[in-house]
Amino acid sequence: MYLIYSLLLTIAFVVLLPRFLLDTISNGKYADGFWQRLGFLPEFKHNGHPLIWLHCVSVGETNAARPLISQLKVNFPNHRLVVSTTTKTGQELAKAVFSHQADSVFYFPFDWKFSVRRFLDHFEPDVILLMETEIWPRFIREAKRSEAKIAIVNGRLSAKSFKRYSFARRFVRSVLSNIDLALMQGENDARGFESLGVPADKIRITGNVKFDLEIDDNEKSLTENFRDRFGFSYDKPLIVAASTHSPEEKWIIEGFQRVYHLMEGKPRLLIAPRHPQRFDDVAAILGGAGFSVVRRSTKPSIDDKKSEVVLLDSIGELRAVYPLAEIVFVGGSLMPHGGQSILEPAAAGKAIITGPYTHNFDSVVREFLDHKALIQLPEAVRESLVVERIYETFAMLLREPIERDSLGSNAFALMRMSRGATSSTIDALKRIL
Repeated sequence: MYLIYSLLLTIAFVVLLPRFLLDTISNGKYADGFWQRLGFLPEFKHNGHPLIWLHCVSVGETNAARPLISQLKVNFPNHRLVVSTTTKTGQELAKAVFSHQADSVFYFPFDWKFSVRRFLDHFEPDVILLMETEIWPRFIREAKRSEAKIAIVNGRLSAKSFKRYSFARRFVRSVLSNIDLALMQGENDARGFESLGVPADKIRITGNVKFDLEIDDNEKSLTENFRDRFGFSYDKPLIVAASTHSPEEKWIIEGFQRVYHLMEGKPRLLIAPRHPQRFDDVAAILGGAGFSVVRRSTKPSIDDKKSEVVLLDSIGELRAVYPLAEIVFVGGSLMPHGGQSILEPAAAGKAIITGPYTHNFDSVVREFLDHKALIQLPEAVRESLVVERIYETFAMLLREPIERDSLGSNAFALMRMSRGATSSTIDALKRIL
């Protein structure tokens, strides 16, 4: 099966190779990581201390790993730590936030035996921690052969992922037999992993480390910088559209237009697209909507405080914006993408709105709905109806501050009540560290 897997991976790589090469020439999203993922790594000097390799995929997992990394450094001070990511945005954020904690930050290898072996021989990890559900068959097999301990941390398994893995259940069972520990967010995640072949005695339910998010001093300073530069204030309430996907920006802007022209206290809008390669496209959409727009990436000017819309075209700064918002819409949820995490705006105690498609975070969303800590828009059969519901929800929350504050308070209280996953994760990891 591993031979067939490698063959399929190679075919996919050959098909995508022109895109990789063109992107590398143009210094695009794959340029930084392409050669490194083949095994051309920066120098790394060993000093005899045991080494933990933590793998995050993108920005979401990197942010989620922040409290975990802090506690790993406190509880295992003699261990060195290296961090890998898959995406360019995750890499940029990891280098920014883990520069003083990690001995190296690098791209995760392509999943061939030769490239994986080069990474394992280069870093010689004693323990490998895979955030959430990163199942790379060749990597896991070769890591086990190198005698490294392997743990999935903050693991989750959506219904979609479970169905996909079930198509190759025997192969997945073989891969997962190499896992030493699976630390899962909830009961459904744990049952799913057991069904896929992980022995029950290797599975622990530790909760979701994203509930342990804290705003650090650097982010507090950045929040004040945003407040000063853009003049965000309570008399012009800020709506944040976070981690948006296409065509959500179009719908959000149309809903915001109606609110803006009908409300006496003119609200402001900040849009943070999920993917950096879409920044210019979203700027063009905003430019055609008739609003005064400024971009975070431009030099500060007198227009910043006058702007009706701000485009957050930066990486890793969204968390610092949430304390300034009155309402946060969390994207990836108005179409069947599956939604982005609602926990960061909840940690800031904000009124949160999502669309109907949140299957990536089913259990979390259900819990927030049960505690009246979230508004979830229903499915709509027409685009005009999507815009109408966005407008109605924005307008209701702007007109009813008590309802808005109640949603935010409930979200914050639920975050506080659900803390402790990081501590549980550290305790569980002691059996392999």
